[in-house]
Amino acid sequence: MKRKISSPIKQKILLLLGAGVALGFAGSPRQYFRVLKITTRAWKSIDEDYLRRTVREFYRERLVSRVENSDGTTSIVLTEKGKLRILEFNIYQLRIKKPTKWDGKWRIVMFDIPEKMKSKRDVLREKLKDLKFSELQKSVFVHPYPCLEEINFLAEFYQIRKFVKCGELMQLTNEAELKIHFKLK
Repeated sequence: MKRKISSPIKQKILLLLGAGVALGFAGSPRQYFRVLKITTRAWKSIDEDYLRRTVREFYRERLVSRVENSDGTTSIVLTEKGKLRILEFNIYQLRIKKPTKWDGKWRIVMFDIPEKMKSKRDVLREKLKDLKFSELQKSVFVHPYPCLEEINFLAEFYQIRKFVKCGELMQLTNEAELKIHFKLK
């Protein structure tokens, strides 16, 4: 069962590893503290005992792995499972930026996700609503602002890329209703 990382400090540790901020451990405690002292300020802001416990926890959960370096130190790197966990942090913060002026184009997202993936379909539908998309039909959503990157991110995150299509429209029937809904001029 996947456990949620609730501690902001644990999230920070995982995000720092994901950003490529190296965390090295050495064989002896003396070498370990020397390595830790030369790392970035971000690492220094985290209590060393807490950091050690958290890394051990991540290792048990297979979010990180150890890589032996030629100089005798050990680097801690994210596994694929760890990288996916980082994406979860970002998905909750995902928003579509509102430009100062609407360009007059409608962004449309369509999907045909098989019944055996119903839960992913439902989650995508809810996430689109959360992002303030307007539902035209059960699997067709529209938004007035650029959002291709966000949609691609969702499709990759939920592993439904081949079932999701998106594009831009210059005109849409019943456009007046949508302009009122999105408060556009």
